[in-house]
Amino acid sequence: MTPAPATDLSIAIAIAGAALATYSLRLGGLLLAERLPKNGGFKRFMETLPGTILLALVAPGIFSAGMLGGGAALATALCAWKTRNLLLAMIVGMAIVATGRLLFDYS
Repeated sequence: MTPAPATDLSIAIAIAGAALATYSLRLGGLLLAERLPKNGGFKRFMETLPGTILLALVAPGIFSAGMLGGGAALATALCAWKTRNLLLAMIVGMAIVATGRLLFDYS
């Protein structure tokens, strides 16, 4: 038995449901933020959270890319630190990875 093809209505309902879920979570976060403590240890925790989330997302990619990824990450961090220009730093990191993959045939 073959499954029935999705209808336009079922696709629209799925998209609307996903949009409703996404914006409900965002609204809940905004409403909850007003009730969170604005000082003390919790404030320090919340201020450092974006950096730790970024590190958790970026670190696996750096390690899986090996020496090339580590070198590119180091160059990106140094460029961002010295120039304070994040766009330039990202371009430097991407250029190093692209050049390394081209020259050393990383697949």
